[in-house]
Amino acid sequence: MEENVLNHLRRWNRRIAILTGLGLLVCAGVVLIDVVLRQFGASFGGTDEISGYVMAIATSWGMAFTLLELGHVRIDILRSRTHGMARAIFDLFSLAVLAGTVTLIAWRCWPVLARSLANSSRANTPLETPLAWVQAPWFAGWVWFAVVAWFTVVLAGILIFKRKLDKSEQAIGAYAEVEQAQ
Repeated sequence: MEENVLNHLRRWNRRIAILTGLGLLVCAGVVLIDVVLRQFGASFGGTDEISGYVMAIATSWGMAFTLLELGHVRIDILRSRTHGMARAIFDLFSLAVLAGTVTLIAWRCWPVLARSLANSSRANTPLETPLAWVQAPWFAGWVWFAVVAWFTVVLAGILIFKRKLDKSEQAIGAYAEVEQAQ
């Protein structure tokens, strides 16, 4: 059951990653067109601002995908010297710390968005972008990352409790590295 939930989360995150990638691709295309237009004395204007917004949103949404694909960098000097239950506990502890950190980040992002909504804040740039338009999807990405991280902590904890250490390794360990080494 735990593996099914993790696989379901992976499928959702892959869809989100594809949408995020398409957004980045569109952004790159607009910037490329703007660079070409500048050669002819014209410009869209604001492409640097928009690309910064797109990068911030893509980063917040991409973090959950990276988590479930075991792509986050980790320093595993202690983990690499252990096996079995000790390794699983190290993995679970590091994931719980990550989930807590991401929850704190999402928690601290809300006041930024709330202030922009309350004040109808706009960027002090030529585009005068309403900041809530950018901050709402950015905030939602951090919340999604926190939710996925906590689901993963709970599901991995259940796998460890059931002594399914191989499944736990696949869910939260450095499984891809182990497969490559073999």
